Amino acid sequence: MADVKILILGAGQVGSTVAESLVSEANDITIVDTDAESLRLLRDRLDLRTLVGNAAHPSVLEQAGIADADMLLAVTMSDEVNMVACKLAASLYNTPTRIARIRSTDYLEHPEIFNRDNFCVDFSICPEQIMTDYIRKLVEFPEALHVFEFADGLVSLVAVRAFEGGPLVGHPLSYLATHMPKVDARVAVIFRNDKSIIPDGSTVINVGDEVFFVAATEHIRSVLYELRRMDKPTKRVMIVGGGNIGRRLAMALENDYQVKIIEYSNTVCERLASELSNTLVLHGDGTDENLLQSENVAEIDIFCALTNDDENNIMSSLLAKSCGARKVIALINRSAYVGLVQGGKIDIALSPAHVTIGSLLAYVRQGDVAVVHSLRRGAAEALEIVAHGDQQSSKVVGRRIDQIDLPQGATIGAMVRGKRVMMAHHDSVIETDDHVIVFVLNKQIIRKVEKLFQVGVGFF
Repeated sequence: MADVKILILGAGQVGSTVAESLVSEANDITIVDTDAESLRLLRDRLDLRTLVGNAAHPSVLEQAGIADADMLLAVTMSDEVNMVACKLAASLYNTPTRIARIRSTDYLEHPEIFNRDNFCVDFSICPEQIMTDYIRKLVEFPEALHVFEFADGLVSLVAVRAFEGGPLVGHPLSYLATHMPKVDARVAVIFRNDKSIIPDGSTVINVGDEVFFVAATEHIRSVLYELRRMDKPTKRVMIVGGGNIGRRLAMALENDYQVKIIEYSNTVCERLASELSNTLVLHGDGTDENLLQSENVAEIDIFCALTNDDENNIMSSLLAKSCGARKVIALINRSAYVGLVQGGKIDIALSPAHVTIGSLLAYVRQGDVAVVHSLRRGAAEALEIVAHGDQQSSKVVGRRIDQIDLPQGATIGAMVRGKRVMMAHHDSVIETDDHVIVFVLNKQIIRKVEKLFQVGVGFF
């Protein structure tokens, strides 16, 4: 399979994370940025080409190899640079696929800006909005470590930590069907001491296991109840940081929850107060213990530290937890920190780049991949792949799951046929146009999984 030539503009968190993910899959990557030092660090670590320059200049794009690139990922911090680069790539070089990171809601509210007559952006992604939607799900399901959706929200993949006293802890997974005869759910993978286990009916869940299960979204609460003690529903949320993500989250939550937001900048506080209608805006420092206590942080159900400063987010989360907040979520940009702090005093450490990357990877994957979610800080993935063809042209259509030659480290969790959600069992047969949820625990086999679902030439 020929390497895909990808040109990435921007070596920030999103650009470098997507570069790291794609390089490991034998793609031909070039990355452009104005910061020579960031590029040097990437070049030392990864097998890719780098170029220092302004990503909106045709001469720079040409030097970077835009003329024969298959895809442009414009993910600099500037919406305008990203849009101009997409326009140049389309008009001058006819680059097949152009993706732009867009942060401004002004642009996003006018999607016609991106069409072929204007800036020629095939797909726009807004990391801040993706993060907001993701955190909102964690607020809705306070027991969960991760909540991912597939098939337009019909299927959810949820990760929970198995706790002492959960009805299923200490029992084999075959008990799940006995406990919940009316709910079809499947434990897709278990992470125990950072090692992955593809379970079967005899696998026993231990205390401390990180259990990923897949089920129809309408059944998620029932399955959560089986795996761990239920938390009280969320009522009170405190947000530290009134930047892009904090402001969006407050807007998304304020009509359903009691929301307080703490922001250090007076100017930003004034803007927040004018934009938010049901949120209490507080001027102050999220690492000020006296402020947290005076605002009754001990009664807060979910505390979200969402500033641009990792250390402040870690410190304010630790403080909130020590003062009695029930669950704390910290936004951590440096991915190396995420593994260090998650699961201790901080319940959930979120890396924006890893939450966002799935939206980009769905466009890069070969075959008809509808959705990608990055798991375990990029080490594993969950994919929604649409099956095409017939028994002659496809290696999956018309076959039972136990007849499919899945590479070791890959497992099928569920299928969606029309609006019907079906858990995958050994005798389930995949039909054409099924949306198949596949878990890939080793990034090295992604290409093999994609190839398995691609249709043979005879089909056309």
